[in-house]
Amino acid sequence: MTDPIASAYRLLEASLVYSEGREVGTIASLDAHAPAENYADCFVRDFVPSALVFLLDGRSGIVRNFLALVLRLRDQQEEVEGHRTVAKVMPASFRVHCDENGNEQIHADFGDRAIGRVAPVDSMMWWLILLVAYERISGDQAFTRSPECQRGIRMILNICLQDRFEIFPTLLVPDGSFMIDRRMGVYGHPLEIQALFFGALKAALAMLDDAHPENRGVREHSAKRIGQLTEYVRHYYWLDEDRLNRIHRFRTEVFGHDSENALNIHPESIPDWVSDWLPVDAGYLVGNLGPGRMDFRFFALGNLLSALFGLTDADQSRAMMRLYEQRWDDLMGMMPVKICFPAMQGGEWRLKTGSDPKNIPWSYHNGGNWPALLWAFVAAALQAERPDLARRAFDSAATRLARNGWPEYYDGRNGRLMGRRANFNQTWSATALIVADKFLNDPSSLDVLSLKGYGKTHEEDPEQGDTG
Repeated sequence: MTDPIASAYRLLEASLVYSEGREVGTIASLDAHAPAENYADCFVRDFVPSALVFLLDGRSGIVRNFLALVLRLRDQQEEVEGHRTVAKVMPASFRVHCDENGNEQIHADFGDRAIGRVAPVDSMMWWLILLVAYERISGDQAFTRSPECQRGIRMILNICLQDRFEIFPTLLVPDGSFMIDRRMGVYGHPLEIQALFFGALKAALAMLDDAHPENRGVREHSAKRIGQLTEYVRHYYWLDEDRLNRIHRFRTEVFGHDSENALNIHPESIPDWVSDWLPVDAGYLVGNLGPGRMDFRFFALGNLLSALFGLTDADQSRAMMRLYEQRWDDLMGMMPVKICFPAMQGGEWRLKTGSDPKNIPWSYHNGGNWPALLWAFVAAALQAERPDLARRAFDSAATRLARNGWPEYYDGRNGRLMGRRANFNQTWSATALIVADKFLNDPSSLDVLSLKGYGKTHEEDPEQGDTG
């Protein structure tokens, strides 16, 4: 039988992208029959598990090349006529192209070539989180503290921390601006963006050098926002039996600072499935929250990153793992990890997805199972001291993934079927397995993603207060 880790490494090596003779990333898929042209691009979010493999294998130069290139590509973004110049986002992806004369060009996609034409909000946040991981492994402060990187960090924070017509500490984004890059009713304040926003703020505090005077105000603003965001998400997004009962008894149309139902959530909006499905000793962060709106769906990556980065507290992280343990068939199934639960069906699917044929119930973003999320689950489970769940997830994926040819995603309520429109030889399906294996064999390697200690609030650490 083929060793799945060896097979995953062969796919990783074959996916490398080169620019000027240097390795600068990995393409999304080696499937020659991939229906979408951009699967030959290097996507920022897809590269994250590849980067973790390279860092843990001592090949940090590839990650530096990637970080430097993406930072440089930021300046390629075209400005819309009539708009004032603003700080620019990182690209969703890039491709190295050579013409017939061998001249090399790099084409970046800032969402203008993507389905729905939505700017990628998550790319800049992943870039920042990878920058911390790179410095932690390589010790290369000459790069991470360079004027170019410091300016890049400030520009990212200028986008995320700018004033808006809102009073919430969360970040407002449209549908399609992160991993769920199609219409799925996740506009507003989706959990995944809040978890990445939290991680990016923590990363910025780790990276912003006090030697640069212009960094000081940004550091102070970031530290305050971390405290506000943490308190808000832990209170308003969290759902367990006690919280569900309180929402069920909410009074509505109540004004004032002391209102328990500050967002005017109507109890009638609680879906029928929630009260029977949520175990008495478990909990999770809901998928989205806004005025008069609570999306009770469970979104995997947002919950897992919240546990991994410390946006949830220790008790909440353990309760989340109890939810996985008791609802394994729903949230993991035969191929970890299901991206969200439950799937939208019928009229809800037609209205919220626009009758998207790719996001039919229990497929793709609408309840599909994504092996690419395996590394995040294993990391969060180990962080919550549940190595048994981490091992169970890894073992259920390892041999089948390699045997099936590294599909992009799986279909069905239990993830038994290979995705009907899934690509094969998907790079992040393979690298997620490698990273998960490394974390299981050496849990100390989780330190590559540790953001603890940066921007602690007084409530978290009364002795230290805000730190950098």
